[in-house]
Amino acid sequence: MESGKAKKERFMGILSILKRTYPHAKCSLDFGNNVQLLVAVMLSAQCTDARVNKETPALFSKCKSAQDFANLSQKELENYIHSCGFYRNKAKNIRAACKIIHEQHGGKIPRSMGEMLKLPGVARKTASIVLGNAHGVIEGIPVDTHAMRLSQRMGLTKEKEQNKIEKDLQKIVPHSDWVHLSNLFVAHGRKFCIARNPKCEECPILPYCPYGKKVVDRG
Repeated sequence: MESGKAKKERFMGILSILKRTYPHAKCSLDFGNNVQLLVAVMLSAQCTDARVNKETPALFSKCKSAQDFANLSQKELENYIHSCGFYRNKAKNIRAACKIIHEQHGGKIPRSMGEMLKLPGVARKTASIVLGNAHGVIEGIPVDTHAMRLSQRMGLTKEKEQNKIEKDLQKIVPHSDWVHLSNLFVAHGRKFCIARNPKCEECPILPYCPYGKKVVDRG
């Protein structure tokens, strides 16, 4: 069994390669300000970033502030985000969260995990992404479907739940890389570590990846 120290050393090799391979990796959602970032991340739940980016330009041209989003009617917001899935619940949460931001935070995105988690529809993944990109505040590692798949395949965790995976990653990932790791995982998950038919033979981290080695050995 791999020790914690060995796993951390192996991960640092992986991290170095990911940074060299994707030097321009960043949040793949389009937004104009921090409130729009929050809305985009909320819409991306169980929806692709590409779909969100296709639907938000019209919405964001109309809504710039938390007050703008809060003032939209439920039906009007639903019409803007209909194709993003779970649109009724997402519209309800976006309006409620933006109302709180406008009334309790002066229209500004909160700067702490505790305050972010009080917003309707905001869990740790969303809060971590928004805090990191909006304020440079690093309080968590965003664990999306890419992070779940890659961390399991790379042998960084055996857990299945997001919060437990995050705790395992926090033990081996340097704090300064917590938020950026999500961007690197997304980039790598799209190019090589695809959910179906991953390109293990071409993958630059193959020497560090137990899953990839098994795939290649099976031929």
